[in-house]
Amino acid sequence: MKKVITYVIILGAVALVALAFVLPKKDKAPAAPANSDVPKTFHELSLKTLDGKGQINFADYKGKKVLCVNVASECGYTYQYEDLQKLSERYKDTLVIVGFPCNQFGGQEPGAPEEIATFCQKNYGVSFPLTEKIEVKGDNQHPVYQWLTKKQYNGVDDYSVAWNFNKFLLDENGKLMAHFGSKTKPFDADLIKLIEKKAQ
Repeated sequence: MKKVITYVIILGAVALVALAFVLPKKDKAPAAPANSDVPKTFHELSLKTLDGKGQINFADYKGKKVLCVNVASECGYTYQYEDLQKLSERYKDTLVIVGFPCNQFGGQEPGAPEEIATFCQKNYGVSFPLTEKIEVKGDNQHPVYQWLTKKQYNGVDDYSVAWNFNKFLLDENGKLMAHFGSKTKPFDADLIKLIEKKAQ
């Protein structure tokens, strides 16, 4: 009788081991799905203008390079607005600069939309598009910046925006060409070289 019981116990143990290999493991969470709000291509993205009345559709900029810059009115790099405007004017036929007001770094863009617009126009004569105020990192990161900073969307690399006036340059087909930190000025030689690079 003892032999029979032992045999049954052994069979049960073998069955449990077999089940451990057959049944799906639940200790690993599935990979996080891509955010459905982030389209596959840059030219599918859009967002509101600074005053909230219009829409910036990046599809309208096909055939031109686009320079995306997160901007702020009270930053040590705010002076770059002047050269960004000059850059916009010099390369108006081949380049569109888009400013993205953001208050995430040092609380340096606290103003209301009309205050931001007045500041930029009065002090720097800014005429290039400014978007609604957005977040460029964190849980509420806008889809445009999710696309710009995540390889799963842009197909190039991952990048974390560290401060105001970081720059992302996209080619005529909406492909990410390069990104630059705050210290890179609008007329930096490497940036200009890419802006002047002929379309592929």
